[in-house]
Amino acid sequence: MTGVLLVMAGGGLGAGLRHGVGLAASRLLGLGFPWGTLLCNVAGSLAMGLLVGAMAHGLLGDGRQAENARLLLGVGVLGGFTTFSTFSLDAIALWQRGDLLAAFGYVMASVVIAFAGFLIGLRVARGFA
Repeated sequence: MTGVLLVMAGGGLGAGLRHGVGLAASRLLGLGFPWGTLLCNVAGSLAMGLLVGAMAHGLLGDGRQAENARLLLGVGVLGGFTTFSTFSLDAIALWQRGDLLAAFGYVMASVVIAFAGFLIGLRVARGFA
């Protein structure tokens, strides 16, 4: 139960941060390009790399402490801020294991199938309107 609460608390914080970055980017850079989303994706991926590196070096404790940090920060905050950070983690993990074909397939499938899912959902929703 503690894990779920950590993820929920972190997710709320991450989502609030994402919203704030989106608003700030719109005000500073305009609405013609999704700057906020791009900034969140890049910053979230950078933060995920820092988190995984810190955990690998034991900088966030061990055992339960490390797991709580992973749940709060990795799954919660970064998951609420951008799921692109997790996507990056998964793709890089495949690549670093030497499974380049799986890494490429994962990236391509994620983008193509997610776009297709969005278009299908949009088409279904338009059918109800």
